Amino acid sequence: MTVSLEQVKVLSRLSDCGSQRDWVWRGWQTRYSYIRAAQTGAAQPPMILLHGFGASIGHWRHNLPVLSADRDVYALDLLGFGGSRKAAANYNISLWVEQVYEFWQNLIQQPAILVGNSIGSLVGLAAADAHPEMVRGVTMISLHDPGARADVMPGWLQTAIAPLEGLVASPPLLKIIFYLVRRPSVVRKWAAMAYAHPSAITDELVEILAQPAQDEGSAQAFANILRGMTSAKFGPSVKTILPQLKIPLLLIWGKQDRMIPPGLAQRFVQLNPQVQLVELADAGHCAHDECPEEVNQIILDWVREAIAIQN
Repeated sequence: MTVSLEQVKVLSRLSDCGSQRDWVWRGWQTRYSYIRAAQTGAAQPPMILLHGFGASIGHWRHNLPVLSADRDVYALDLLGFGGSRKAAANYNISLWVEQVYEFWQNLIQQPAILVGNSIGSLVGLAAADAHPEMVRGVTMISLHDPGARADVMPGWLQTAIAPLEGLVASPPLLKIIFYLVRRPSVVRKWAAMAYAHPSAITDELVEILAQPAQDEGSAQAFANILRGMTSAKFGPSVKTILPQLKIPLLLIWGKQDRMIPPGLAQRFVQLNPQVQLVELADAGHCAHDECPEEVNQIILDWVREAIAIQN
């Protein structure tokens, strides 16, 4: 895939995201970033950061430099997002789990800590279940659960999404909608739903979210991803996999989250005694980006206390 001038500009401004590289997975170009541990000789488990829907490596720009103080940290653009190929694939959680697993097999090859936001959290959780040899622990920031949406999603959000679900059967019309919603002005409005504070919706953030939608194949990929997300086979329910895990689990949730109700966190805590819940009073759906200093410290403290016990 050819990188556009605008993408180069974005990447050049996101120097905190580390070294950007391409990796070919199953014939598809995918993008990842890494920062080597700042402390020479550090032997701490590496981290893999997994973004949420519509986001990318750039969404971790405030986290990568801090989390890499004593470990190697990687961030991966899931297929269909960010700088990765906008492939005409059948998108579901299993596809992204296998992408993460094969990335780990090829480039890391030692048990890692997975940190995800929203859908990225579910990918991390499912990866820990499918490939336990890969995972030392999982941090989940506003965990997405396909199996619980109808029970806990606010009525206003169900109303907003319902028209899009109906459009899944009409890809041409869905593509027209996509060309409208990828405009920066519309992206800014959608981002405002995910953040508690308007000041967090910076021009840089809007460009990070909007730029990948200009890539070749992005409209078709959007249609395929949405089709996958509205399918009953998109991914496993959290209640089927969370109780099975025997590794440290950290759940971070912003109490101002308007995308996934914060009350869902209490249900997840009851599913596994390994889950440590931290609720943030003044954050929304993307707490790692909205209050990065607080979230970074929470993750580092959890790693030091929970992961170190396994050594």
